[in-house]
Amino acid sequence: MSGPNGDPHVVGGGAGDDGDDGGDTFEEEEYAAINSMLDQINSCLDHLEEKNDHLHVCLKELLESNRQTRLEFQQQSKQLNTGADVQGSQPPA
Repeated sequence: MSGPNGDPHVVGGGAGDDGDDGGDTFEEEEYAAINSMLDQINSCLDHLEEKNDHLHVCLKELLESNRQTRLEFQQQSKQLNTGADVQGSQPPA
């Protein structure tokens, strides 16, 4: 996992340890910490991708709805204009 500043929290030997295989253990622990952080990043990116896909679908639906509404509005406007033209061409009673 990570420490309070997002730095990897590595348990065990540090660079100053004087064990026979201390360097190898440190590298393994360091790689394990990096691997864990990369897994977390991957998980976050997967979550963001899912949210992005959902937003994309929602926006496409909104766009289609707006197109449909605009077409209906244009048809109503044409009908009103056509009706006004017909009434305007008739002589007053």
